[in-house]
Amino acid sequence: MNGAEVSANDRAHVFHSWSAQGLINPLAIERAQGSYFWDYDNRRYLDFSSQLVNVNIGHQHPRLVQAIQEQAAQLCTIQPAFANDKRGEAARLISELAPPDLNKVFFTNGGAEANENAIRMARGHTGRHKVLSTYRSYHGGTSTAITATGDPRRWANEPIAVGVVHFWGPYPYRSPFYSATPEQETERALQHLRDTIVFEGANTIAAVLIETVVGTNGILVPPPGYLQGVREICDAYGIVFIADEVMAGFGRCGEWFAVDRWGVAPDLITFAKGVNSGYLPLGGVIISDAIAETFRERPFPGGLTYSGHPLACASAVASIEIFKDEGIVEHARMIGDDVIAPGLAELADKHPSVGEVRGLGVFWAVELVRDRATREPLVPFNASGAAAGPMNELAAACKEQGLWPFTHFNRVHVAPPCTVTADEVREGLAVLDSALSVADRYYTGERGIA
Repeated sequence: MNGAEVSANDRAHVFHSWSAQGLINPLAIERAQGSYFWDYDNRRYLDFSSQLVNVNIGHQHPRLVQAIQEQAAQLCTIQPAFANDKRGEAARLISELAPPDLNKVFFTNGGAEANENAIRMARGHTGRHKVLSTYRSYHGGTSTAITATGDPRRWANEPIAVGVVHFWGPYPYRSPFYSATPEQETERALQHLRDTIVFEGANTIAAVLIETVVGTNGILVPPPGYLQGVREICDAYGIVFIADEVMAGFGRCGEWFAVDRWGVAPDLITFAKGVNSGYLPLGGVIISDAIAETFRERPFPGGLTYSGHPLACASAVASIEIFKDEGIVEHARMIGDDVIAPGLAELADKHPSVGEVRGLGVFWAVELVRDRATREPLVPFNASGAAAGPMNELAAACKEQGLWPFTHFNRVHVAPPCTVTADEVREGLAVLDSALSVADRYYTGERGIA
């Protein structure tokens, strides 16, 4: 089948997510390898978004492909009520990587289902109903997960679930608390969370759900002490702390789990994406011993036909083993510290439209502005149509030069596979350097302001 036939079938029969169907023209992709993928015209793209920030191990890793093939030859599927070698091994390996006292895993098909079931567990464990989550967040497209989501994708889906209350998380560059320092941002953000809990009624709140490092909505790295403070607040009020690590986990932040960087142990951790790099659908919830005990003699009111699917779990086992054997987590940390961070700092010095760069591991944001002094975003919040033009032009300039970027609102996210080489990062940053001239044309502020 050629590219034209692939595109014709797609346009005639595929209904795409988050899209106006008549306004899109998806690029047909033929193959991929490592940090690159190719279209049917043999044009190569450097994958600076790891698809949807999930191909952490890179495309078509031979050992991972082989593990899936071997499992398919042995046992393609078995329902969740049976014990299965790969399911049990995957759960053991994931639990061993998690913080202490999180020793059980409930498998799902992806991140949205993971968050749905984590909330269900928290409600069952506490006997309470409300869930607190931040405005700058995305937790998935299913009913409770999209209600917990803070970003505009929630709006068109309302009303669905009930019992979710949103609050402001820390964002030092655009502080909702008018903070002058990261330390002040932590103090004020934690007080805001306490106030929200008090005024909502602590005895009605089952969980606080936060992305350890906010992903699509900004790659917001929590300021010092914030996660520790959330843990202390949850402990004080008997609230379950759910860390959404769907995007941040499994090497993306240069750690197995992003919470490891701050030494914090949540009660529940949700995961997906990087656990097997999306080679097969897989997600899950890592469960604390205390919450698991709640359901020892009381049935957990949830389940999925494909929970712990053998093919998916075999891919997770192989992926974790490959990560360990090849030192991929350590490599991601090194690439972030030694290549991406200094490379983006150089771009910030060179381009006035770069308001801030931030991130860790292979998880970075370049925030673009029209004026560094006022921090006016390059495009408005949730811009579309002509208002989003500058970002669309920038993305097109990247693609024209063989770089596939991740763009969201007024930001470019730099999120290549965890296996990306230093030379590949430099190749991508060189293209981004060129493309940022598009953003610079829209800069209206005084030049030379840091």
